[in-house]
Amino acid sequence: MNPFILSMMISNLALGTIITAASYHWFMAWVGLEMNTLAIIPILAKQHHPRATEAATKYFIIQMTASSIILFSSIFNAYHTGTWNITQLTTHPTPSLLTIALAMKLGLVPMHFWLPEVMQGVNTMTALIITTWQKLPPMFLLYLTANQLPMVILLLLAISSTLISGWSGLNQTQLRKIMAYSSIGHLGWMFAILSTSQKLLLFTLTMYLLMTIPIFLILITSTTKTIKDLGMLWTTSPTSCTMTMIIFMALGGLPPLSGFLPKWLILEELTTNHLIPLATTLTLTSFLSLMFYMRLTYNTTLTV
Repeated sequence: MNPFILSMMISNLALGTIITAASYHWFMAWVGLEMNTLAIIPILAKQHHPRATEAATKYFIIQMTASSIILFSSIFNAYHTGTWNITQLTTHPTPSLLTIALAMKLGLVPMHFWLPEVMQGVNTMTALIITTWQKLPPMFLLYLTANQLPMVILLLLAISSTLISGWSGLNQTQLRKIMAYSSIGHLGWMFAILSTSQKLLLFTLTMYLLMTIPIFLILITSTTKTIKDLGMLWTTSPTSCTMTMIIFMALGGLPPLSGFLPKWLILEELTTNHLIPLATTLTLTSFLSLMFYMRLTYNTTLTV
């Protein structure tokens, strides 16, 4: 891709996210989401490969469907309330529709099937953008509307995402698919705390980004794509191999690493709010995710 066109696409990607984050009007938030989606489609398809084209098509269809639901719910809410303010979700179907649409954009269970396939169809750098930057616009909207979203739907999405992500990740050998299921699992934890503590939501999101970005940078520099490639990383770069093992364990939430802190705080907050069954369920389902992270670490240490 021409460097000028690529820089323009990345600028529009950033601009769309900024418009969504700074907007209190539903139409402007929708415009930001559309700019963000349209800017990343050429980036997804820039490899001129059938799998990249398929990934871009899947991404476009899912994002356009979710954006249409958001626009419909905002028009429906504005029709009944007379306001386009994002924080005024008083009409009954609107919060539920908005939650489902944003969950679809993020790739939560059961609307998660597109995310691993799209991640596998693009290169590692583009997969990094999908799992980090592309999560920010929907998360901003969730943050603004957190107190008005239906808690039952949020908790169901959280439990199903942590369970399915851990279960599905056990069967994968492609690292990009594993990171996709890792993203789904961490988003499940964020949804669990969304209606209870927005500050803890931002902290968990920040920690997820700080752990995910270094992993992808290591995978990009070492051209590692599968678990088998990961097992050969020690021979080329022992330092990168060691860092990879530590970050994988942190992503799994193994104490006393950094990834354990947000999960610990989330469990403490849920327990304080008398949501002990939810906290217990999240703890049990997180063991599945921890298992496939430990499997990755074990495969990495086989050649040491």
